[in-house]
Amino acid sequence: MKTILLLSMMFCSFAASSAELAPFTSDGCSSFPDGTPVNQSLWLDCCIRHDLAYWRGGTYEERLNADLALEQCVAKAGEPEIAKLMLHGVRTGGNPFFLTPYRWGYGWPFGRGYKALAEDELSQVRQRLEALEQVLKELRESLTAAP
Repeated sequence: MKTILLLSMMFCSFAASSAELAPFTSDGCSSFPDGTPVNQSLWLDCCIRHDLAYWRGGTYEERLNADLALEQCVAKAGEPEIAKLMLHGVRTGGNPFFLTPYRWGYGWPFGRGYKALAEDELSQVRQRLEALEQVLKELRESLTAAP
């Protein structure tokens, strides 16, 4: 019985450390507007930055900091009341234990929870971000080359 338990723990540990990070995706501000009726993308960049942090995941403290950064960013865009509302929403709905596409650590397979990223995970984050930067660079170049 102890052997089975030990093997199970070893397999779970290996599976957790060998998980693959999905490419970054963003749905903007999820189920919340990306801006006001007058400026429909007023705080969209705040949400995309927040999505980057959520995609990456990490510790409880990192999530709290990401949520507070979202609040500050939206407030800086001139909407402090909406910023507070958004903070309450992400603190409630962004839990890593909810099976949602916008949970904390959504780039990793479900069940990672709160924990610091290991070196191999950080390496995956860097690789994914470098690939994303390359795509954005190519997009910028194609837009500036267009007539």
